[in-house]
Amino acid sequence: MNWGKAIVLVFIVFAGFIGTMVFRMSRQRIDLVRDDYYQDEIAYQQHIDRLARTAHLKQGPVLQIDPARQQLDLRLPSGWTQGQLTFYRPADRAQDRTITLSPGQQTISTADLGSGRWRAQVSWSAGGQTFYHEQSFTKP
Repeated sequence: MNWGKAIVLVFIVFAGFIGTMVFRMSRQRIDLVRDDYYQDEIAYQQHIDRLARTAHLKQGPVLQIDPARQQLDLRLPSGWTQGQLTFYRPADRAQDRTITLSPGQQTISTADLGSGRWRAQVSWSAGGQTFYHEQSFTKP
């Protein structure tokens, strides 16, 4: 084999490699965290205010994840009127789940959540103000 054929062969192998990588990368699924991320970014100051109000509570929310029983125990401060719990999955937004909370202590099953990293995001309102708490956990 002479140098000309070797150079052409190297270029063909390199082009095949690049073509394979482009094909594999174009088939990769990429989810945005949110479709309306620009509008969410504009309203982010409201989120910062909710976090600050939550930090100043005398008794904050209590969120306990029990992997053995596959459940989450949630207790919000007294006086809240509306609440929502979102199980947010950073790896796959199709698995996200939102639950409307009712007054009292909540016990929510995590058995139907897939294994991996999750965020439990709790938002509630009390006294005309909104609050927010988030806790990450990994489900085996």
